Amino acid sequence: MRLPYTKLAPEAYARLSALGHYLSTETTLEPVLLELIFLRASTLNGCNFCVGLHTAALKKHNEPDTRIDAIKAMDSIADWQASDAFTPREQAALAWTDVLTNLQATHASDADFAAISEHFHDKNLVDLTFAIAEINAWNRLGVAFGAEWKPRPAAPVPETNA
Repeated sequence: MRLPYTKLAPEAYARLSALGHYLSTETTLEPVLLELIFLRASTLNGCNFCVGLHTAALKKHNEPDTRIDAIKAMDSIADWQASDAFTPREQAALAWTDVLTNLQATHASDADFAAISEHFHDKNLVDLTFAIAEINAWNRLGVAFGAEWKPRPAAPVPETNA
């Protein structure tokens, strides 16, 4: 790691973490949906730490590799848009994630907003947008300061006397 940003700016780290806590405990956004958009933005931003973290989180939710791999496919948005592995609501959230993560190219058009608004009511859409903003902030920190993903070893399985 280039700099230990969590130790050098603990107040900022705590505030960004608090946003994550809000999103996971005080919204009605599904945990898997949040992890899908976190993985998608992290992939687009090239944050290897966050890709590893959110891939592991999706596996803990028993998400199939086909869904995880489709999210990670950078060469074609159509991989997940055309896939029947995602609900229309998930597809809309992933599309909105792509739009907001690539603002320089997309500019979040009225058509993009209309498309996401078909699947999320106002409060959920605001929360979803905060979630996308949050993961983009984490991605930028991870990439800027060289955060590295190191998977935790699995807990040992206790021996049983059969």
